Amino acid sequence: MNPNPQNIHFISDCFIKPHSTPQQSKQPYYLTPWDLAMLSMHYIQKGLLYAKPPAALHDGGYFIDDLLKKLKHSLSIALVHFYPLAGRLATIPYEDEGSCLVYVNCNDSPGAKFIHARVDMSVSDVLSPTDVPLIVESFFDHDRAVNHDGHSRPLLSIQVTELLDGVFIGCSINHSIVDGTSYWHFFNMWSEIFQAENDNVSISRPPILQRWFPEGHGPILRLPFTHPDQFISRFEAPQLSKKHFHFSSESVAALKAKANTEYKTNKISSFQSLSALVWRCITRVRGLPPDQTIGCIMAINNRSRLEPPLSENYFGNSIHTIRGVATVKELLENNVGWAAWKLHEAVVNHKDNVVRDGVKKWVECPSIYRIAGLFDPLSVMIGSSPRFNKYGNVFGMGKALGIRSGYAHKFDGIVTCYPGSEGGGSIELEICLPPHSMIALEADGEFMDATTTS
Repeated sequence: MNPNPQNIHFISDCFIKPHSTPQQSKQPYYLTPWDLAMLSMHYIQKGLLYAKPPAALHDGGYFIDDLLKKLKHSLSIALVHFYPLAGRLATIPYEDEGSCLVYVNCNDSPGAKFIHARVDMSVSDVLSPTDVPLIVESFFDHDRAVNHDGHSRPLLSIQVTELLDGVFIGCSINHSIVDGTSYWHFFNMWSEIFQAENDNVSISRPPILQRWFPEGHGPILRLPFTHPDQFISRFEAPQLSKKHFHFSSESVAALKAKANTEYKTNKISSFQSLSALVWRCITRVRGLPPDQTIGCIMAINNRSRLEPPLSENYFGNSIHTIRGVATVKELLENNVGWAAWKLHEAVVNHKDNVVRDGVKKWVECPSIYRIAGLFDPLSVMIGSSPRFNKYGNVFGMGKALGIRSGYAHKFDGIVTCYPGSEGGGSIELEICLPPHSMIALEADGEFMDATTTS
């Protein structure tokens, strides 16, 4: 159930199928080790908040009706290119062998879901509060769903929530089908199709749907389970404060220069510098014992790490996690440059042989990630990327005013990265911490000195 259901009115829903049927969609769409490992994780839930054009505030609903019509039509065309998103998961059991085959069936599905909702609140009610309002979780379908639920739920669900003076487009996609790179690839191409207003549009970045498997394996990979209960677990987040912090391009550049100067190098990136700052500050406000070993976990894109590299247009999961490790004493007694170098080393050591070795080990002994067990509660997890084109999706309403996420993947210490709305290298972080830790973080001088007012 979505939180605060009494505050949101669901007006209609329907299913959208591809505008035409690609021949290849008639074949099973097999999942790779990277995809299958995600079956117990949540859907990816991200959304963009737009201002209604002034004329739409008193037009009797004409604008929103026209917007919904165009969104549905452009979505149907986008699904021709991204046809797996219109399918459903299917499983073939091999009980005599103690295994099962999970894949995407694109032939027997009603399509992607499209929801229209309305809420009696304004744009400022969403963006202005210090904490992200709980009602925002109701702007997304698939609340608390895990990816395995894609057997009965759509793999893609769009919810358009009309505010008094704005429109929120929330997109929920099954994380066994996409990672962050593919998620925003789809979103960008859908926006491109919407703007083109052409049924026969050719998109600038067609997805590469051919699956990647390690040599000698695939495309059919069986899981060593006979029932979902053996590998699927549900996750309920603890009480958390969820806030957005803004870092201007000048602040990020200064932090990068500081980290490189402190470590006497020029190799530390802006993202590594900011991640190191967050790692240090969250660790400090948690008040952990000095000898406690803690980590900073970062999601990393494998595409460019492989030799030869996979295209950025590769559609599916191609991610891994890397980690910088230190004791609390080491992290807090050294400077940002020292911490950033730990993260830099983790990044540069994630090479082709490491990626391939990890996949081969999974094939030999498959495992499914579980949210509750995947992340060390004493560590910090940095996810998503400020490099994704999130503000380039306009849908006839100009640039979005802000980005917000749903319930998915929220736990103590998760940090989600977005580009700042003004661009230019600015970064916005969504941080989730228990309320007492968040209060302490907002009183931390090192952290707050680096933030800026958006």
